[in-house]
Amino acid sequence: MTGRIGCQGCRDGVELDFTFTMAFQPILDIVTERVWGYEALVRGTGGESAGSILDRVTPETVYRFDQAARVKAIELAGRLFPTGDQTKLSINFMPNAVYEPAACIRSSLEAARRAGFAHDRIMFEFTENEKFRDTAHVTRIVAEYRKQGFLTALDDFGAGFAGLSLLANFQPDLIKIDMDLLRGIDSDQRRQTIVGGLIGIARGLGLAVIAEGIETQEELATLRNLGATLFQGYYFARPHLEQLPAVAGFPAPAVFAQTLVA
Repeated sequence: MTGRIGCQGCRDGVELDFTFTMAFQPILDIVTERVWGYEALVRGTGGESAGSILDRVTPETVYRFDQAARVKAIELAGRLFPTGDQTKLSINFMPNAVYEPAACIRSSLEAARRAGFAHDRIMFEFTENEKFRDTAHVTRIVAEYRKQGFLTALDDFGAGFAGLSLLANFQPDLIKIDMDLLRGIDSDQRRQTIVGGLIGIARGLGLAVIAEGIETQEELATLRNLGATLFQGYYFARPHLEQLPAVAGFPAPAVFAQTLVA
Protein backbone atom coordinates (compact mmCIF):
# COMPACT_ATOMS: atom_id res chain seq x y z
CA MET A 1 0.00 0.00 0.00
CA THR A 2 1.40 3.39 -0.94
CA GLY A 3 1.14 6.51 1.15
CA ARG A 4 -1.42 7.89 -1.33
CA ILE A 5 -3.69 4.87 -0.84
CA GLY A 6 -3.31 5.21 2.91
CA CYS A 7 -4.45 8.83 2.74
CA GLN A 8 -7.40 7.81 0.56
CA GLY A 9 -8.31 5.12 3.08
CA CYS A 10 -8.45 7.75 5.79
CA ARG A 11 -10.36 10.29 3.70
CA ASP A 12 -12.91 7.96 2.13
CA GLY A 13 -13.34 5.66 5.15
CA VAL A 14 -12.82 2.30 3.45
CA GLU A 15 -14.98 -0.18 5.36
CA LEU A 16 -14.06 -3.72 6.36
CA ASP A 17 -16.27 -6.54 5.10
CA PHE A 18 -15.63 -8.73 8.16
CA THR A 19 -15.79 -8.49 11.94
CA PHE A 20 -13.22 -9.44 14.55
CA THR A 21 -12.46 -9.21 18.24
CA MET A 22 -9.50 -9.74 20.59
CA ALA A 23 -8.14 -12.45 22.85
CA PHE A 24 -5.81 -11.54 25.72
CA GLN A 25 -2.67 -13.30 26.92
CA PRO A 26 -0.80 -12.26 30.09
CA ILE A 27 2.76 -10.99 30.29
CA LEU A 28 4.21 -11.86 33.68
CA ASP A 29 6.87 -10.26 35.86
CA ILE A 30 8.49 -13.09 37.80
CA VAL A 31 10.40 -10.68 40.06
CA THR A 32 7.29 -9.00 41.48
CA GLU A 33 5.18 -12.13 40.81
CA ARG A 34 2.44 -10.06 39.24
CA VAL A 35 0.76 -9.73 35.87
CA TRP A 36 2.73 -6.98 34.09
CA GLY A 37 0.32 -6.66 31.20
CA TYR A 38 -1.77 -8.38 28.54
CA GLU A 39 -1.24 -8.62 24.81
CA ALA A 40 -4.34 -8.15 22.64
CA LEU A 41 -4.39 -10.75 19.87
CA VAL A 42 -6.71 -10.58 16.86
CA ARG A 43 -9.34 -13.31 16.66
CA GLY A 44 -12.60 -13.93 14.87
CA THR A 45 -15.77 -13.34 16.84
CA GLY A 46 -16.20 -17.11 17.01
CA GLY A 47 -12.62 -17.65 18.13
CA GLU A 48 -11.15 -18.04 14.63
CA SER A 49 -7.38 -17.70 14.37
CA ALA A 50 -5.50 -14.47 13.75
CA GLY A 51 -4.34 -15.85 10.42
CA SER A 52 -7.88 -16.37 9.19
CA ILE A 53 -8.64 -12.72 9.95
CA LEU A 54 -5.42 -11.27 8.57
CA ASP A 55 -5.92 -13.22 5.34
CA ARG A 56 -8.99 -11.07 4.70
CA VAL A 57 -7.10 -7.79 5.01
CA THR A 58 -6.36 -6.28 1.59
CA PRO A 59 -4.00 -3.46 0.56
CA GLU A 60 -7.09 -1.23 0.30
CA THR A 61 -8.35 -2.05 3.83
CA VAL A 62 -5.09 -2.43 5.76
CA TYR A 63 -5.24 1.14 7.07
CA ARG A 64 -8.81 0.77 8.33
CA PHE A 65 -8.08 -2.64 9.85
CA ASP A 66 -5.00 -1.34 11.69
CA GLN A 67 -7.00 1.54 13.13
CA ALA A 68 -9.99 -0.63 14.05
CA ALA A 69 -7.79 -3.23 15.76
CA ARG A 70 -6.20 -0.61 18.01
CA VAL A 71 -9.56 0.84 19.00
CA LYS A 72 -11.06 -2.61 19.62
CA ALA A 73 -8.16 -3.58 21.90
CA ILE A 74 -8.35 -0.35 23.90
CA GLU A 75 -12.14 -0.47 24.28
CA LEU A 76 -12.10 -4.07 25.52
CA ALA A 77 -9.20 -3.35 27.87
CA GLY A 78 -11.06 -0.38 29.28
CA ARG A 79 -13.88 -2.72 30.28
CA LEU A 80 -11.81 -5.70 31.42
CA PHE A 81 -8.65 -4.33 33.02
CA PRO A 82 -8.51 -3.61 36.75
CA THR A 83 -8.73 0.09 37.54
CA GLY A 84 -6.23 2.03 39.59
CA ASP A 85 -3.11 0.04 38.71
CA GLN A 86 -0.45 -0.03 36.01
CA THR A 87 -1.34 -3.22 34.14
CA LYS A 88 -0.17 -2.66 30.55
CA LEU A 89 -2.05 -3.28 27.30
CA SER A 90 0.10 -4.45 24.40
CA ILE A 91 -1.23 -3.83 20.88
CA ASN A 92 0.26 -4.99 17.60
CA PHE A 93 0.31 -2.46 14.79
CA MET A 94 1.36 -2.33 11.14
CA PRO A 95 3.98 0.38 10.51
CA ASN A 96 3.45 0.13 6.76
CA ALA A 97 -0.20 1.08 7.30
CA VAL A 98 0.69 4.36 9.01
CA TYR A 99 0.96 7.18 6.50
CA GLU A 100 1.42 10.05 8.99
CA PRO A 101 2.22 9.23 12.65
CA ALA A 102 0.48 12.15 14.35
CA ALA A 103 -2.69 11.78 12.26
CA CYS A 104 -2.92 8.00 12.48
CA ILE A 105 -2.65 7.94 16.27
CA ARG A 106 -5.72 10.14 16.77
CA SER A 107 -8.26 7.32 16.90
CA SER A 108 -6.10 5.52 19.49
CA LEU A 109 -5.86 8.70 21.58
CA GLU A 110 -9.62 9.15 21.46
CA ALA A 111 -10.27 5.51 22.37
CA ALA A 112 -7.89 5.79 25.33
CA ARG A 113 -9.67 8.95 26.47
CA ARG A 114 -13.08 7.28 26.30
CA ALA A 115 -11.82 4.22 28.16
CA GLY A 116 -9.98 6.27 30.77
CA PHE A 117 -6.79 4.43 29.85
CA ALA A 118 -3.52 6.26 30.60
CA HIS A 119 -1.11 6.44 27.66
CA ASP A 120 1.77 5.00 29.66
CA ARG A 121 -0.25 1.81 30.11
CA ILE A 122 -0.42 1.20 26.35
CA MET A 123 2.42 -0.48 24.45
CA PHE A 124 2.51 -0.67 20.65
CA GLU A 125 4.38 -3.64 19.19
CA PHE A 126 5.80 -3.69 15.69
CA THR A 127 7.34 -6.85 14.36
CA GLU A 128 10.78 -7.40 12.91
CA ASN A 129 9.15 -9.88 10.52
CA GLU A 130 7.48 -7.05 8.58
CA LYS A 131 9.81 -5.65 5.94
CA PHE A 132 9.69 -1.88 6.30
CA ARG A 133 9.61 0.11 3.08
CA ASP A 134 11.00 3.21 4.77
CA THR A 135 12.98 2.80 8.01
CA ALA A 136 13.11 6.58 8.52
CA HIS A 137 9.30 6.59 8.48
CA VAL A 138 9.17 3.87 11.13
CA THR A 139 11.63 5.88 13.22
CA ARG A 140 9.23 8.84 13.04
CA ILE A 141 6.33 6.61 14.12
CA VAL A 142 8.22 5.37 17.19
CA ALA A 143 9.29 8.92 18.07
CA GLU A 144 5.72 10.22 17.80
CA TYR A 145 4.28 7.40 19.91
CA ARG A 146 6.88 7.94 22.62
CA LYS A 147 6.15 11.68 22.49
CA GLN A 148 2.50 10.87 23.19
CA GLY A 149 3.53 8.82 26.22
CA PHE A 150 3.01 5.35 24.75
CA LEU A 151 5.49 2.50 25.15
CA THR A 152 6.89 0.82 22.04
CA ALA A 153 8.22 -2.70 21.61
CA LEU A 154 10.04 -4.57 18.85
CA ASP A 155 8.35 -7.96 18.53
CA ASP A 156 9.82 -11.21 17.18
CA PHE A 157 13.34 -9.90 17.75
CA GLY A 158 15.94 -12.16 16.20
CA ALA A 159 13.69 -13.57 13.49
CA GLY A 160 13.28 -10.83 10.90
CA PHE A 161 14.85 -8.60 8.34
CA ALA A 162 17.12 -6.06 9.98
CA GLY A 163 18.29 -7.51 13.30
CA LEU A 164 20.37 -5.37 15.61
CA SER A 165 20.33 -2.37 13.27
CA LEU A 166 16.69 -1.80 14.27
CA LEU A 167 17.74 -1.12 17.84
CA ALA A 168 20.21 1.49 16.71
CA ASN A 169 17.58 3.25 14.59
CA PHE A 170 14.34 2.91 16.53
CA GLN A 171 15.17 2.88 20.25
CA PRO A 172 12.01 1.11 21.47
CA ASP A 173 11.28 0.68 25.16
CA LEU A 174 11.21 -3.12 25.02
CA ILE A 175 12.18 -6.02 22.82
CA LYS A 176 10.34 -9.33 22.64
CA ILE A 177 12.74 -12.16 21.83
CA ASP A 178 11.34 -14.46 19.15
CA MET A 179 10.07 -17.78 20.42
CA ASP A 180 12.07 -19.77 17.86
CA LEU A 181 15.26 -18.58 19.55
CA LEU A 182 13.90 -19.68 22.92
CA ARG A 183 12.46 -23.08 22.02
CA GLY A 184 14.49 -25.78 23.77
CA ILE A 185 16.98 -23.23 25.08
CA ASP A 186 17.50 -25.28 28.25
CA SER A 187 19.37 -27.95 26.25
CA ASP A 188 21.03 -25.75 23.60
CA GLN A 189 24.20 -23.91 24.59
CA ARG A 190 24.26 -21.92 21.33
CA ARG A 191 20.82 -20.51 22.00
CA GLN A 192 21.79 -19.71 25.57
CA THR A 193 24.84 -17.77 24.36
CA ILE A 194 22.86 -15.84 21.73
CA VAL A 195 19.94 -15.00 24.00
CA GLY A 196 22.23 -14.12 26.90
CA GLY A 197 24.01 -11.70 24.57
CA LEU A 198 20.74 -10.13 23.44
CA ILE A 199 19.62 -9.63 27.04
CA GLY A 200 22.99 -8.01 27.80
CA ILE A 201 22.68 -5.67 24.79
CA ALA A 202 19.16 -4.69 25.81
CA ARG A 203 20.28 -4.00 29.35
CA GLY A 204 23.11 -1.83 28.06
CA LEU A 205 20.63 0.18 25.96
CA GLY A 206 18.22 0.56 28.86
CA LEU A 207 15.57 -1.66 27.26
CA ALA A 208 13.34 -4.20 28.95
CA VAL A 209 13.11 -7.73 27.53
CA ILE A 210 10.08 -10.00 27.20
CA ALA A 211 10.71 -13.70 26.54
CA GLU A 212 7.70 -14.89 24.53
CA GLY A 213 6.40 -18.32 23.66
CA ILE A 214 7.51 -20.03 26.89
CA GLU A 215 6.15 -23.57 27.04
CA THR A 216 8.16 -25.44 29.70
CA GLN A 217 9.48 -25.04 33.22
CA GLU A 218 12.99 -25.75 31.91
CA GLU A 219 12.83 -22.88 29.39
CA LEU A 220 11.62 -20.55 32.13
CA ALA A 221 14.39 -21.55 34.55
CA THR A 222 17.11 -21.16 31.93
CA LEU A 223 15.91 -17.73 30.87
CA ARG A 224 15.66 -16.57 34.47
CA ASN A 225 19.28 -17.58 34.93
CA LEU A 226 20.16 -15.53 31.83
CA GLY A 227 18.55 -12.45 33.36
CA ALA A 228 15.07 -12.35 31.80
CA THR A 229 12.27 -11.16 34.08
CA LEU A 230 9.21 -10.67 31.83
CA PHE A 231 7.59 -13.76 30.30
CA GLN A 232 4.70 -14.73 28.05
CA GLY A 233 3.59 -18.10 26.75
CA TYR A 234 1.37 -21.16 26.96
CA TYR A 235 3.27 -22.34 30.03
CA PHE A 236 1.46 -19.63 31.98
CA ALA A 237 -1.82 -19.17 30.10
CA ARG A 238 -3.34 -19.44 26.66
CA PRO A 239 -5.13 -16.42 25.17
CA HIS A 240 -8.76 -16.09 26.23
CA LEU A 241 -11.36 -14.57 23.93
CA GLU A 242 -12.60 -11.26 25.37
CA GLN A 243 -11.35 -12.34 28.79
CA LEU A 244 -8.27 -11.82 30.93
CA PRO A 245 -7.09 -15.32 31.93
CA ALA A 246 -6.05 -16.01 35.48
CA VAL A 247 -2.53 -17.37 36.07
CA ALA A 248 -1.89 -19.95 38.78
CA GLY A 249 0.38 -18.59 41.49
CA PHE A 250 -0.03 -14.95 40.45
CA PRO A 251 -2.34 -12.62 42.40
CA ALA A 252 -5.10 -11.21 40.26
CA PRO A 253 -8.31 -9.25 40.91
CA ALA A 254 -11.52 -11.15 40.27
CA VAL A 255 -12.06 -9.26 37.03
CA PHE A 256 -9.06 -11.04 35.52
CA ALA A 257 -11.22 -14.10 34.96
CA GLN A 258 -14.45 -12.24 34.31
CA THR A 259 -16.14 -12.69 30.95
CA LEU A 260 -16.90 -9.48 29.06
CA VAL A 261 -20.52 -8.46 29.57
CA ALA A 262 -22.14 -6.36 26.86
